[in-house]
Formats: sequence, C-alpha cells, structure tokens
Amino acid sequence: MFENKLLNRLSQTHIATPIIIFFIYAVALLWYTVVRNEVPALAVVGLFLAGTIGFTFMEYVVHRWVYHPPHGASDKYKEATYTMHGFHHDYPKDKKRLAMPPVLAVIISTLLLFLFELVLGQFSFAYLAGFVTGYAMYLVVHYTVHMYPPPKNFLKALWVNHALHHYSDDDILFGVSQPLWDFVFRTMPKSAKDKSRGVEIVK
Repeated sequence: MFENKLLNRLSQTHIATPIIIFFIYAVALLWYTVVRNEVPALAVVGLFLAGTIGFTFMEYVVHRWVYHPPHGASDKYKEATYTMHGFHHDYPKDKKRLAMPPVLAVIISTLLLFLFELVLGQFSFAYLAGFVTGYAMYLVVHYTVHMYPPPKNFLKALWVNHALHHYSDDDILFGVSQPLWDFVFRTMPKSAKDKSRGVEIVK
C-alpha cells in the first residue's frame, strides 16, 4: 500500500481533521435527537455517556484482538494487521498516521449509525454522538502521548502505559485513552518493575 502514491496519500491525515469532523458530527447528532426525536434531556445525557463508554470498550477490543494478531494467525492476517496497525508500532512518531483516514472513519461511523438504529431506534443518535466523541477524545490522547512530553500530574500514567505497550510489551495495556478495560481483562503490567520501566521510557 505504501508504495502506491495515491493509497499512501489517502492513508495520511492531519490529526485535527477527524477530531473536528467527529465533534461536529456529535453536535449534529445531539441536535437531531433533541429537536426531531424529542428524547428527554436526561435520557440524552445517559445515552451519550453510554456511547462514550461503549467506545472505550470497542477501543480495547479492536486494539487487542484485531490489531494484534493472536499466536498462530495466518500470514495474510498478520499482513493485514500490519497495514492497519503494525506500521504504527514501527513508526510511532509518524504524526500523519496516528488517526484513521477521515473518509474511512466517516464510512464506518455511518454504518454504525444504521446498526445502532436497528437496536436502539430513536435513541441511536445520542448513543452514536457519545461513541464518536469517545473516538475524537481517543485521537486527542493518542496524538498527545506520542508527540508531547508527559505532564507532571496523574495524566502521566497514560504516557507510561502507552510507552510500555509500544516499547516493552505489546501484550499488555491495550487501552489508550484510559486503562479501564485493562483492569477488567487483567492486561495491566504484572509487576512494579514493569511500571518503573515505563516511567524510565517516557523520561
């Protein structure tokens, strides 16, 4: 893919582009929910938060079981996952490939809208608004932990976790925007030594 100039260009994006697109998309979805569907405000808030949490779960699942091929996976599967994610592990500072290309992301989010609508009906718009906001926030975190030094506060843990995943052990710490599901599925570092290694990496 990267030898083809057109496909190579389509695989790159400025990080601000998808973030802006999905924040605008989320606002439009919320507006439609409130104005056209007359969903109670409290329900909108609940659905939005549920969508955000739903995205964090999807983030973990895709990162762990799709982007990182299981042992014994076929060569074709490994090649596909390298194109989707392995390249990022080899070139983690390539800032033009820290987000899914906007065209592909919009197509996927539109398909998700149809899927959520089948299940949630008129409540799907508020749920998807939370889901794509979760994705936008993930992009903010992912870009920031790769491009900027860690802050001297509790958020430093995000830098440490992602550094351990990239540079020490890619079988742990699949959550990027938060470690919630790593706690649930027990993919946090096993020892204090592992954690201290991450601190050393981000110094």
